[in-house]
Amino acid sequence: MATPPPQHGAGPYHPYAPQQGGPHGPYPVPQQWGPYGAHPVPGAPAGCRLCGAEPAAQATVRGHQGMLVLMRFLRQEGPLCRDCGLATYRRMSADTLWQGWWGPLSVFITPVTLLLNFGARARFLRLAPPAGAILPTLDPGKALWRRPPALVFLVAAVLIAFTPPTLLLLGLTLSGEDKPPALITGQCVRNEGDWKDQKLLVTDCGSPLAQYRATRPADAPGGDCAPRDFLAKPQYSEGGDQLTCLTPLR
Repeated sequence: MATPPPQHGAGPYHPYAPQQGGPHGPYPVPQQWGPYGAHPVPGAPAGCRLCGAEPAAQATVRGHQGMLVLMRFLRQEGPLCRDCGLATYRRMSADTLWQGWWGPLSVFITPVTLLLNFGARARFLRLAPPAGAILPTLDPGKALWRRPPALVFLVAAVLIAFTPPTLLLLGLTLSGEDKPPALITGQCVRNEGDWKDQKLLVTDCGSPLAQYRATRPADAPGGDCAPRDFLAKPQYSEGGDQLTCLTPLR
């Protein structure tokens, strides 16, 4: 086979010499793209970078992943149309709700990330429906608050918010139950403990369980308790500082 003649101003032609320009082989290098969208559409700078539709808004959607010691910051930049923007916002925010809390610094970074995404969401909602798409637009899907990560987050937030008041109310209730009753003169009681560790319970005077009647405070005018009387501890008085005479009923 005859060798083609060399062109003017060029060296000798070689069939395996490197050629200028882009790659012409059958296996082009694939483009790199993020986990929250499709391949960027070339040649559509004015439209959505994921589908090429218009109108599109210049906004950045962020995500965060906490990994105990390490952390990862994610972002998807515009321009994005309304559908692709909402789909990206909902997906990245939902992932952040359950992936973003697992680290000491991530506890503070995650709320900031979610708040910043509200700004991008507002821009997408102001857009008209996408038109003229080159590729299919992303499906926005369910609203963020209807997705499982958001529901789990809301339940956890409610439990955390209501746990301290519930524990406080429970503690007050239990302390109120443990507080001994303040005896009033004329009431009848029974002792379910011993006299060193009294457990006096107010009982109907006509009941066979009634054992003693509270007659008067031990330091009231008129002298001490009667010889057969017992003394109720001070915690059974109104002010918690008086002894009460208990007269046996039988």
